[in-house]
Amino acid sequence: MATRGFNTSTASRQSMATSGSAVKARQLAQLHSQLAQLSANLADTENLLRMTSVQAESMRGLGSWHAGL
Repeated sequence: MATRGFNTSTASRQSMATSGSAVKARQLAQLHSQLAQLSANLADTENLLRMTSVQAESMRGLGSWHAGL
């Protein structure tokens, strides 16, 4: 009877280990997805910052032109 309980316990541990591996794999996949989204957002932010810089320079030129009138 004790041997049977031991085998059940071992099977349960193996199942938990497999389950733990599945959870870890799912978490890593989620992290990878979030990292990809973060990288895309960072690229968008860099592009917007570049455009804002160009617009600010244009506004500066427009202000100088207007002051010269």
